[in-house]
Amino acid sequence: MTRSAASGLLWGTLGVLAFSFTVIFTRIAVTSLSPLFVGAGRAVVAAALAAVALAATRSRLPRGGQWMRLVVVAGGVVAGFPLPTSYALTVAPASHGAVVIAILPAATAVAAVLRAGERPGPTFWLLTAAGAVAATVFAVIGGGWGGFHWSDLLLLGAVVAAAIGYAEGALLARELGSWQTISWALVVAAPVMAALTAVSAVADPPTATPGQWAAFGYLAVVSMFLGFFAWYRGLAIGPITRVSQLQLVQPVLSIVWAALILGEPLTWATALGGAAVILCAAGAVRSRAR
Repeated sequence: MTRSAASGLLWGTLGVLAFSFTVIFTRIAVTSLSPLFVGAGRAVVAAALAAVALAATRSRLPRGGQWMRLVVVAGGVVAGFPLPTSYALTVAPASHGAVVIAILPAATAVAAVLRAGERPGPTFWLLTAAGAVAATVFAVIGGGWGGFHWSDLLLLGAVVAAAIGYAEGALLARELGSWQTISWALVVAAPVMAALTAVSAVADPPTATPGQWAAFGYLAVVSMFLGFFAWYRGLAIGPITRVSQLQLVQPVLSIVWAALILGEPLTWATALGGAAVILCAAGAVRSRAR
């Protein structure tokens, strides 16, 4: 392995590690804070940091159609993922959410294939479909809920939104730069997210314990901002096909953190469901890479 490839894997690992705590701290934050406040408010904080970073580095403004593509990225990763997961995790255990979200690497691969006009072989589509079925079956019978829950629809919707945002963001990062892409997406989404945060604060004034505020702070500063710095830098260094596969470790870490931090039981249904989804996603991503 070359030194450059090792560096790419290191940055990618840091990004995955940062993202692996997202469902855990979302679960903690929404215990007292409104899910709308958690989902939108963290984007407002991250947008303020992004604006400072863009101004300090005198980053060039996006041009023409890049603005609309930034809207797509913002809709996927700034609004489309945080808001549904915040609502879903008011009732869903973090470990359950991690398993359903585990299909994200394969969903991202599908979005990238469709966006780039690639034509992968039947193995890719077979494994991707198997992963979707595994995630759906787990959502129906896993977690001890006794059936498909409305929060599972939110989690699956969040996966679709994030996959589209990741795929478009990866292409746009080649033109604007990696961290600049997420920063501009945050700035673009800031007016809407600020309005949603204000509405939430008026309707349900935020009150929380120091630990819950700390969880919210992590979501805003790390999950919504700094984590993307490491993740996109790792992808930029590459090789992309290898670095992107690190995301398959994320749900495993999230399930472990749910057990250690939240004390959630690690059931056989969670372990088997997670293993099935991760194996299918790994096969799909590697099939596309080949």
